[in-house]
Amino acid sequence: MSSDAAANNSPGEALFVPAHAQFEISDEEFAQISHTLLLKRGFNLNAYKDRCVRRRIAIRIRANHCQTVKEYCTLLLSQKDELDQLLKVLTIHVSQFFRNFATFEKLRREIIPRLFAAARQNGAAELRFCSLGCASGEEPYTLALILAEHFAREMQSIPVSIAAADVDATTLEQAKRGVFSQERMQEMPADYLQGYFSASGAGYQLAPEIMAMVNFSLGDMFDNLLYRDCDLLLCRNVLIYFSREQQEKIFRNIAGVLGRHGFLVLGKSETILGESRALFQTVCPVERMYRRHDAGEC
Repeated sequence: MSSDAAANNSPGEALFVPAHAQFEISDEEFAQISHTLLLKRGFNLNAYKDRCVRRRIAIRIRANHCQTVKEYCTLLLSQKDELDQLLKVLTIHVSQFFRNFATFEKLRREIIPRLFAAARQNGAAELRFCSLGCASGEEPYTLALILAEHFAREMQSIPVSIAAADVDATTLEQAKRGVFSQERMQEMPADYLQGYFSASGAGYQLAPEIMAMVNFSLGDMFDNLLYRDCDLLLCRNVLIYFSREQQEKIFRNIAGVLGRHGFLVLGKSETILGESRALFQTVCPVERMYRRHDAGEC
């Protein structure tokens, strides 16, 4: 959300604060905002990159025409809607179906077939897929579309469950409605659009059978992750909001829940750094795909 967009949502006739105004947020004020978000929304503000966070808080301070950070802290404690607005600014999402199309082609052609083959060989009862930071659902629904279109026969004997989580309750509600605008369809292949969507006002309604394949839940990257023994875990374009220290903590969590033959997929601008590199082996550097360091053949 841009500062202009945020300002359009701001209430009241308060004094105008110039867009270029700078707000120095003291450690005490930052701690108060952080505590409020954690208490009211379960959002771990301290995990995020400090400079980025403070810049986005300033967006909401200007949007509400507050003269001081202290004034904004008071507003935040008294207005539930402003908590939601701040959370949206802190968790900006750019989401569309088949985002980075080559990544999903790699999954369809190579990774998912390998997972089904390993499941058959090991007698697994199901496959478990997970999307972290799923926003309004385009990513997990893309997985569901690929499975329905290309792996229906395999799923008759080895069902696939898809879990998806995000910190923003509003975007999760959008995901559950399954209605998407044209701009979210820019990379959507025509056969998927024709086969699994119907016109709905100015957008498209996703088929109920595809929506039923995904289970959405509210949670951040530091909650207990959704699955143990996860076979495919997508965590794309999420780590950019976290400090390096917190990224390493996330990678340790992921390594703990990723199955022996499971795959991790990151965003194109993300990579595994520091000591966390010892936890994973690279499968495809171009598409940012990894496995656990102790993964066997599959």
